[in-house]
Amino acid sequence: MKVLMINGSPRKNSNTGIALAEMERIFVEEKIETEILQIGGQEIRGCIACGSCAEKGCCIFDDMVNEVAVKFAEADGLVIGSPVYYASANGTLVSFLNRLFYSTPFDKTMKVGAAVAAARRGGLSATFDELNKYFTISGMPVASSQYWNSVHGRLAGEAAQDGEGLQTMRTLAKNMAFLMKSIALGKEAYGLPEKEIRISTHFVR
Repeated sequence: MKVLMINGSPRKNSNTGIALAEMERIFVEEKIETEILQIGGQEIRGCIACGSCAEKGCCIFDDMVNEVAVKFAEADGLVIGSPVYYASANGTLVSFLNRLFYSTPFDKTMKVGAAVAAARRGGLSATFDELNKYFTISGMPVASSQYWNSVHGRLAGEAAQDGEGLQTMRTLAKNMAFLMKSIALGKEAYGLPEKEIRISTHFVR
C-alpha cells in the first residue's frame, strides 16, 4: 500500500513540508509506503486545453506531470499540500494538478485523497476547499481529521510550534490509513462500484 505526497511549496524546509513529514511518520508506523515529491519550485506550465491527452493518454507537455502520473496510477492515496498565496494554492501546484488530473486516463475511483494547507494566518479554508475539488470530481474519498487540515506558520520552521496543527496532521494520517485499508478490503470483497455512462447536460437556449 502506498501514499503519494505532493509538496506544493517552492521551499524544501517549508511549513508545508513539516505538515507532510508529520503525516509521513504515521504512515510509516502504519506500514504504508510513502513518497514525497517537491512540486512548487518546478517549471510547470498550465493546461492549454488542446485535448491532445485524449489521444495520447498523457499530457502533450512531457515534463514532471507525466512522470508523476505513473506514480499516481500505482498509489492508493494522494496527499496534496500547499502554502497559501492570496487565499489560494501555489500557482505552480494548481497548473500541475490541472494537467495531472485532466490528462490521466486511469480510473481514480476509491483512491483516497487528502488536502493540507499552510499559512501565516488566513486563507487556509479557501485553499483546503480548492484542493479537495480535485478529489471529489474524480470519485476519490476525502480523508478528514479532527479539524480542517491546516498548520500555521510564516517563517520557515514555525509550523513545528503549532501543536494543534501537528496533531491534526497525525489524526489525518491515521484516518487516511484506516480508510485506505478498509477500501482495500472492500474492493477484495465487493469490487468497485458499478458506473453509469456519464451524462453531460447541455441546455438549449
